[in-house]
Amino acid sequence: MKKTNGLNFNGLVIYGVDRDLLDRKANEDVHGFIETNAIWYENDWQKRYIFFGDSDTAWYCYDQEDRAYVEIDKPSGTFIQSFDSFDSMLSQALETIL
Repeated sequence: MKKTNGLNFNGLVIYGVDRDLLDRKANEDVHGFIETNAIWYENDWQKRYIFFGDSDTAWYCYDQEDRAYVEIDKPSGTFIQSFDSFDSMLSQALETIL
């Protein structure tokens, strides 16, 4: 993640830095972290989460109420599993798509 601005691979999207916050123009289409969270926050129940990425079937988030990294079903919001850290959540997301 230090070398790329987000990730979009095989149905998994990890949000990057929003275009207007970048020092230089990106050549690829970027799903911005702030822009994407603003979209998901249109539904009140989703405001408890900070969204880091999504796939065809899940969102990868930080649950601010439970203070845990979680995978939730997309679009129902049903809890799937929790993780000890952001890194373990990202690892699981990558393993799922590979």
